[in-house]
Amino acid sequence: MDDKLMLMIPGPTPVPEQVLLALAKHPIGHRSGEFSQIMAEVTEGLKWLHQTQNDVLVLTASGTGAMEAGIINFLSPGDRVLVGSNGKFGDRWAKVCEAYGLNVERITAEWGKPLDPEQFRTQLEADTEQQIKAVIITHSETSTGVLNDLETVNRYVKAHGKALMIVDAVTSLGAANVPMDEWQLDVVASGSQKGFMIPPGLGFVAVSPKAWDAYASAKLPRFYLDLGKYRKEAAKNSTPFTPPVNLVFALQAALRMMRAEGLENIFARHQRQKNATRAAIAAMGLPLFAADQAASPAITAVAPVGVEAEQIRSILKKRFDIILAGGQDHLKGKIFRIGHLGFVSDRDILTAIGAIETALQDVGYEGCTPGAGIAAAGKVFANQH
Repeated sequence: MDDKLMLMIPGPTPVPEQVLLALAKHPIGHRSGEFSQIMAEVTEGLKWLHQTQNDVLVLTASGTGAMEAGIINFLSPGDRVLVGSNGKFGDRWAKVCEAYGLNVERITAEWGKPLDPEQFRTQLEADTEQQIKAVIITHSETSTGVLNDLETVNRYVKAHGKALMIVDAVTSLGAANVPMDEWQLDVVASGSQKGFMIPPGLGFVAVSPKAWDAYASAKLPRFYLDLGKYRKEAAKNSTPFTPPVNLVFALQAALRMMRAEGLENIFARHQRQKNATRAAIAAMGLPLFAADQAASPAITAVAPVGVEAEQIRSILKKRFDIILAGGQDHLKGKIFRIGHLGFVSDRDILTAIGAIETALQDVGYEGCTPGAGIAAAGKVFANQH
């Protein structure tokens, strides 16, 4: 059946109808008074979502562009940085840093395991000369479904005093609590196609006063991603370069939806859907890739035994028009990932679980009692609604 595609991946995520309708409007001039009014509302909404009074800047870029901007605006060639790497995106930020000539020290964990905050503490406490200029961490590692302990790592960074806390919140913002001001995070980067519920194309960078102090003396090259230009124009409810006007319309609509739902309800919904998904997968006899205590509220990774991950994905796509994500890099073909991020309802979770159960029956998988997954998810929803 046409037009029944159901995205259950960690981005792009489903887009609400009112956001799609906003995208369909005629563009307006991005230097007009009308657009400035929209930018003013959007900026206020972004500050609400980030739980901050600091600058939140809007870039025409992906989440990777936002993170690159978040790194290069506040550092100089040769600066020593600690980068947490326990998945594809932690690896990516280390590579970005190396491309710009930074002195990178990776703090690693096996893919599927969380970063150990004590390793950061050890390195930071040993840095008596305060040579470490930044700590860069992926909050929710999209490639593995692991939520790293940002709060604890950040506490050690704050005790250090000098280093900036730079956060990839691409799949955690709008799904998990990221209170920028309360935790005194310095740079928080995210992208539009995740918890924001709009298509790809916008990146967001929130910047603390401490980070702006570092910006004043930072010497890495930058032009299009020079956040000082964005800050100057944002003060006038404008942008330094041409923005994707209709994506800003979409952002306005999405932020209105999010404010109507409320932060606590948004976080509770993602937590509930994570719990239901994980309970269902366990009830089906399929191994979860990340432990419960490190599980992301945005995505659940499954490492099936006795059935091929790509076979499950193929059946869901062909028979049900449901798209699950596969594994990346060395995990390709070994895991599949279920997104429960952004505009996803409890009904969507039940639908996806039912389809996975059917796929398991199709391939003759004997580790699951038919209906066990739906029953387990339903129990979570009944108790946590």
